Amino acid sequence: MGPPTLEQVAARAGVGRGTASRVINGSSQVSPRTREAVLQAVADLGYVPNQAARALVTRRTGMVALVIAESEERIFGEPFFAGVVRGISAELADASRQLVLSLVQSEEQAERLHGFLSPAHVDGVLALSIHDDGALPVDLSARGIPTVLGGRSERWPEASYVDVDNRAGARTAVQHLLRRGRRTIATVTGPQGMTAGRDRRDGYGDALRDAGLAADPALVAEGDFSEASGHAATRALLERCPGLDAVFAASDLMALGAIRALREAGRSVPGDVAVVGFDGIPRGAAHEPPLTTVVQPLDRLGREMARMVLRHVDGAPTGPEQLVLPVELTVGGTS
Repeated sequence: MGPPTLEQVAARAGVGRGTASRVINGSSQVSPRTREAVLQAVADLGYVPNQAARALVTRRTGMVALVIAESEERIFGEPFFAGVVRGISAELADASRQLVLSLVQSEEQAERLHGFLSPAHVDGVLALSIHDDGALPVDLSARGIPTVLGGRSERWPEASYVDVDNRAGARTAVQHLLRRGRRTIATVTGPQGMTAGRDRRDGYGDALRDAGLAADPALVAEGDFSEASGHAATRALLERCPGLDAVFAASDLMALGAIRALREAGRSVPGDVAVVGFDGIPRGAAHEPPLTTVVQPLDRLGREMARMVLRHVDGAPTGPEQLVLPVELTVGGTS
C-alpha cells in the first residue's frame, strides 16, 4: 500500500479534493469547521504533501523575499533592521513560509535581483529602507508579485505598506523639549530622500509652529540615521548655533552621536543641551543616562508587513492596504 493521497484525505474529511487542497495550502477561504476536519484527516492518515507537486498545482513557492537596498554594515550593524527582520522572520515561520534576504549594494546585484524576483521564485516581496531618490530594484507595476513596503513611499503612493507615525512621533519629541523650557531646538534629520526622514523633519517643524516659534534653517542638519552622521551634524550645528539648548535627532544612533559631539564640545547633557532620539533601540536604554526617545514597535512593524504580504499572496485584499502604527515617547535622562 502506498502513502495516503489527497483524495483519501478529502474522503475521510467529507469534503471535495479542492477544499482539502485549500486547507493544506493555508488558504483562508474555508470555514474553521472544515479546516479542523481536514487537518484531523491529515493527522489520522499521516498524509505528507509533496512539496514539488504542490508548487506545480498552486503555483506557489513558499518563499517571500525581503529586499533591503543598504550596505551590509548598516543592515547588520543597526538595531532597526534587526528588530524588523526578527518580526518578519517570526511571522513567516509561523505561516510555514521561507524568508529570502536580498541585500542590494551595487548595480550588478540589482540586475541579478531583478531577474530573480518573479512568480517562479517567490510568492511575495517585502521592501525595507525605501529611498525615493534611489533605484530600488523592484518594479512594482510590472513584476506581478504581491509587494509590501516597510514605510510609505511617495514614489509608489498606491503601494501597500506598513509604516509608523513618524510625523506625530517627531512632533511629540519636540513638544516634550518645549515643555522642558528649551527654545533653541536643533534637529538632525534623516535622509531627505526617504519619506521617514521628511516626515520626522516635518513633525519637528509642526511643533515649533504650534509653539509660535520660527523655524531657523541654521538649526537643521541632515544625517543618514547613522551614529557617525549624528556626530558630524551636531558639530556643524554647534559651529553655526553655539547657543542651541536642545537637539532632536531622527534616530537613536544619531542621538548618541550628537551626545558624543556635545560632550566633546564641553556641553553637558541634559544640563546645557537636551537630546531626544527616535527608535527605542536597546543601546539607547543602556546609555548613561538613558536616552529619551520615540519608541517605534519594530517587531510589530515586521510582523504586520509579513501578515499583509501573505494576505495578498492568498488573494484576500482586492486593493492596496496601508497601515500606520502608533509610536510612544519614553522619557529617559537626556532631556
